[in-house]
Amino acid sequence: MNSAASSQPGTDEPEIVDVEPAVTAVVRGVVPQAGLRDFFDTSFRQLGETVSRQQIAITGPAFGLYSRPPQETAELEVGFVTDRAVRPEGDVVVSALPGTRVARTTHHGSFDGLGASWERLHAWVREQGLTPGPVMWEFYVTEPTPDMDPRELRTQLNCVVADGEASAKD
Repeated sequence: MNSAASSQPGTDEPEIVDVEPAVTAVVRGVVPQAGLRDFFDTSFRQLGETVSRQQIAITGPAFGLYSRPPQETAELEVGFVTDRAVRPEGDVVVSALPGTRVARTTHHGSFDGLGASWERLHAWVREQGLTPGPVMWEFYVTEPTPDMDPRELRTQLNCVVADGEASAKD
């Protein structure tokens, strides 16, 4: 992809991928939509302090895992994939990303456009004859900074998928 195209908002072509389970250090919460930014900021600060104190290596980008599609509130875990289990400390606990089959794409641009990118990914999943599961997560590939151009942000979207309509109840 050329650099002009890479700075345009949108998403990459979706694909189906089998992912391995991964141990994580997370903070869990049920958070109103309006409180998500503060929850992420506070959680990542706590996570950074805890993994540093416990000398745990972070092995991938920050993520947010949603156990159900967000509505008025989001039920989520925010954290990092780590090289080993964290000892629970404060709000920080051990968890895991599932080993499963996912539909994956990368969102290009501001976090404000994530909802539309998720909708496109879910529509694509249904077009493939698959069912999007309730569990989904975002890897924040580009770390946001206060002075960056939001068009440069990259967020990898992962949606658990299952075959056919019967699995929608799973």
